[in-house]
Amino acid sequence: MYLERLSLTNYRNYTKQSFRFNRKVIIRAPNGSGKSNLLEAIQLLATGTSERAGKIEEMIKFDAEVASVVGVVANVDGSYTELSVILTRGMVAGKKAPKRRYLVDGIARTKSVFVSRLVTMMFAPGDMRLIEGSRERRRNYMDLTLSVAHPEYVRALGAYEATLLRRNRLLDNIREGRSRVSELSYWDQSLIKNGEIVKRYREDYLRYLSEEVEVSYDKYQIDYVASIVSPAKLAEHLQAEIALGYTLVGPHKDDFRVMTRVDKDLKVFGSRGEQRLGVLFLKTGAMQYLTNKLKVKPIILLDDVFSELDEVHRSEILSLQNEGQMIITTAETNLGIGLPEFEEVGLESLGFR
Repeated sequence: MYLERLSLTNYRNYTKQSFRFNRKVIIRAPNGSGKSNLLEAIQLLATGTSERAGKIEEMIKFDAEVASVVGVVANVDGSYTELSVILTRGMVAGKKAPKRRYLVDGIARTKSVFVSRLVTMMFAPGDMRLIEGSRERRRNYMDLTLSVAHPEYVRALGAYEATLLRRNRLLDNIREGRSRVSELSYWDQSLIKNGEIVKRYREDYLRYLSEEVEVSYDKYQIDYVASIVSPAKLAEHLQAEIALGYTLVGPHKDDFRVMTRVDKDLKVFGSRGEQRLGVLFLKTGAMQYLTNKLKVKPIILLDDVFSELDEVHRSEILSLQNEGQMIITTAETNLGIGLPEFEEVGLESLGFR
């Protein structure tokens, strides 16, 4: 599998631009020229979401109503698939419109059916804070990997998040005296049902990382810090939740710890270098997991990460490429490492329209 072509319309800083990609390419361009936006668009086709954008509107060019990202994927069997994501602000030509639509070969699909047609693994500067950063960052890491590998996970997580939003609104209404506690029953059942599915997939994935992932530099144990949602837990926290207006337990509070062989928590006790190796372990593990589940090699996207890494860590990342596709963006004139098999281009050289 590899990405052959990409077309962007009113996406971020791109008005209308198309690109062709070889299997190994380094895109060299100044900061602020749109390199990260390009890789974000590719990731959008793979996962259906953006890690960078807080809102869909951020991905739409400021003077446009609609943005589109269209990619042509060459599959392992020699066939081609066209993937499209259409983004709006909710209104087009004065009429309501869905904010996000997914199309496969021009046919509208749900997100759970859309994802996994293109499989990628992104390495971005922010990933270096995966271990030391917030638990939300670590949950996003799990969600992105599991969503690509398992349509059921996409459905369960989406249902859980929608239920959580409605339950929180109801808790707020109960506090204000506009609703009754008995109205929680339906949403509690949905929260428990979908939360259990999310928990099961996360638990299995983190176990896989601990037991199956092979890396050359170290071995880690992953401890799942799960926030259990159950009738007993919801009853225990009910009064506090009503007072606060939001749900206190469930997968939206989950976390995990990366432990060394001597039971050292990398977040608390790891040096910066040890934490970076831990991040490489998590990313490598995600790649191995996706390859194992989907039987394809993820396309590796390196978004200006070499400035964050020393030569040893750069070599570790580059060793992941093998025969798959790798797209590197950088503003550096010299990466400090030989890459003879890569084509070096500027953004303008990739464009064909």
